[in-house]
Amino acid sequence: MKQDLLGLKDLSAQQIKNILSHAADMKKVVLSDSKKIPNLQGKTVVNLFYENSTRTRMSFELAAKYMSANAANISSSGSSVAKGETLIDTAETLDVMGTDILVMRHNMSGAPHLIAPVIKASVINAGDGMNEHPTQALLDIFTMIEHKGHIEGLKVAIIGDISHSRVVRSNIHGLTKLGAEVSLGGPATLMPKDIDKMGVKVFNNVQEAIIDADVVMGLRIQLERQKKGLFPSVREYFRFFGVDESRLRLAKPDAILMHPGPVNRGVELSTSVIDGDKSVITEQVTNGVAVRMAVMDMLINGGF
Repeated sequence: MKQDLLGLKDLSAQQIKNILSHAADMKKVVLSDSKKIPNLQGKTVVNLFYENSTRTRMSFELAAKYMSANAANISSSGSSVAKGETLIDTAETLDVMGTDILVMRHNMSGAPHLIAPVIKASVINAGDGMNEHPTQALLDIFTMIEHKGHIEGLKVAIIGDISHSRVVRSNIHGLTKLGAEVSLGGPATLMPKDIDKMGVKVFNNVQEAIIDADVVMGLRIQLERQKKGLFPSVREYFRFFGVDESRLRLAKPDAILMHPGPVNRGVELSTSVIDGDKSVITEQVTNGVAVRMAVMDMLINGGF
């Protein structure tokens, strides 16, 4: 029976740990001089992206190639979607071409859940609307473990546009299952109602969210939201909610700074903290390849 990765909400704590453990082995491949293992030889991975992406799409493509798979990329603008083909028809067309893993990013929440039951290929959710982005959360958690050695008992402060972030939802599912304390900080207009029911602490004062944090994670402000009046201006947002050196000092002395990227410099984070010694943002990118290798390998060769 095939397995999919549609969200961390669906995984147990042990399954998450299994993926992270395998990612540690895959990172050795990523850092090696010879980035080629036969784990997915003869398999085909298709990246179907209905939204723009640099890090996620490229890391999935490289992850597939490092494991000797055939990799293909499709964007909606260059496919029959532009001619009116439905999502299910597109997925079924790719499925019958011999696709083994279909990686999909879509602006509609639930889109991967719609196609997973109707195709034979394993489906990986690479971000669906405002719902989940499971591999991003897995690489975030993997990075935390590399620096802190564990997740249980850590305080993780996530700052920014909480309402529109699929990254934060996957991180909340994963981090709380593994025993972390999660604090959310951001403007009330960008904070979902009742998100505290997910087992997190909510602050509209960023300083309070960051105090004594082991990990501080910024989230991308989707600048199109500013046109809707959800915050007055980019300058005002950074003044009240951006993470700079003074706010980062409220965290623990050995805290790390993270961001899923792309970063709007001087909006979510100041340039000085992005390029500072607490930042692990570039490490997250490397770890993304390792985590995605682990996920695809496990989907094809035994499951989580």
